[in-house]
Amino acid sequence: MFIFEVLFLSSTFLSLCRCQITNFQNNKTNLIGDDELLEIISRQTFGYFYDYAHPISKMARERAASTSTNDENTVTVGGTGFGIMVIISGVYRGWITRDNGVRHLLTMVKFLEKAERYHGAYPHWMNGETGKTIPFDPDDDGGDLVETSFLFQGLLTACSYFGGNSPEEKDLRKRISSLWNDVEWDWYTKEGKENALFWHWSKNVGWKKNMKIQGWNEGLMAYLLAASSQTHGINATVYHEGFARNGQMVNGNKYYGITLPLGEPSGGPLFFTHYSFLGLCPRGLKDKYADYEEQNLAHAKINRAYCLENPKKFKGYSEKLWGLTACDTYNKGYGAWSPTNDQGTIAPTAALSSVVYLKDEALKVARELYENPERKQKMWKKYGFVDSLNDEHEGWVATDHLAIDQGPIVAMIENSRSEILWKYFMRIEDIQGGLKLLGFTSTYDYSLPSDKPKNNPFPAWAIVVIAIVAFVAIVIVVSVIVILVRKRKRNPYKAIN
Repeated sequence: MFIFEVLFLSSTFLSLCRCQITNFQNNKTNLIGDDELLEIISRQTFGYFYDYAHPISKMARERAASTSTNDENTVTVGGTGFGIMVIISGVYRGWITRDNGVRHLLTMVKFLEKAERYHGAYPHWMNGETGKTIPFDPDDDGGDLVETSFLFQGLLTACSYFGGNSPEEKDLRKRISSLWNDVEWDWYTKEGKENALFWHWSKNVGWKKNMKIQGWNEGLMAYLLAASSQTHGINATVYHEGFARNGQMVNGNKYYGITLPLGEPSGGPLFFTHYSFLGLCPRGLKDKYADYEEQNLAHAKINRAYCLENPKKFKGYSEKLWGLTACDTYNKGYGAWSPTNDQGTIAPTAALSSVVYLKDEALKVARELYENPERKQKMWKKYGFVDSLNDEHEGWVATDHLAIDQGPIVAMIENSRSEILWKYFMRIEDIQGGLKLLGFTSTYDYSLPSDKPKNNPFPAWAIVVIAIVAFVAIVIVVSVIVILVRKRKRNPYKAIN
């Protein structure tokens, strides 16, 4: 009888355990923790910049498209800068070895040394095999200073991060420093004739595009790097008259009850809060025009508030699906979307790259895209989420991944988890000098963490299953003990004998 009791209890609890394991495996996405979810998204998106990097140059391809018309030799300079940040995150997280990261970047930097430059600045696009310029438009076939600034934001961060004594890391730093010193930022003030930086210069059309880099927008990084250069630097007047427009970039109005310090009405596309801030930390950063932590937080909040109000009544907008920025859209190619230019298209990069400002709100979007089976089936692909979606138009989703949208997702998630990119960029002496020259102050603590990240080797659902198995085992053991005690009480003399 004793054996049957034990077998019955064991069978009952093991059946319960098997049911629970099956249930948790079938619904494991519901048990993913916040940090684990961010790890999954970052790791998948990382592949765009490492596995899908151009095989010769290791530059980031402009887009990964599902159509055969995609030119995989078109690489993007700004997107490559974002990708360098992603490679650093990959090394820090242990997705690739440090040596592999260095080799990847050395190949890229050696390619950049031979690629076409225009007074040290690179074009928007180039051929990943030859380094020749691919015109962005007929009058944009030369240097693009903003794209160049995004590239060097990444290169300088890499120079800071890979500070080891190996011959390869020393070589990487030397080559990056040489490229950095070659950029003639002062040339892009129309050869010193104006107190502003200009976006483009071409051997063929000169200054024909005549586009000043004026705030408030993503052009802040160009002015910071120009002020930080020890070889071709600008003075503070260029920043104040050119970018800040003598204070005209100040806004100060309220939208949805939120004061916006800078920029256009309702803030504009959310990439303004991302591109220059992959390395430049807005926390504690101020100048006479704004507190940049307040600026970016307000911008993100206003963008989200608009989506929640949804004045145009587009399908899908909710606290689980918000974020307007530059991305592909259903019938208009690529555009910069914002509360004042809304076509119903949501880009994952908008909310996910804002995780450093609105973590809980961004995670709701991440969960909707990853844990909603219908969304995930359409959106989750080889290199993370595709570029955008529009529920208003029959559930349209983009077919492509774009480098300039994928990169900020990984970089800003990393800054939300470790701040490692911020720390290595902000500690660069040239950058500190540039901030001081332009009148910025920063209270940010860029001291480095003492330990590597401790990623949990077990997913959350597995931990729950292990806990259930352990609990069942304990119950079985206790049950056996109880049965033995009962039998002893019923027949004490036999137990003694």
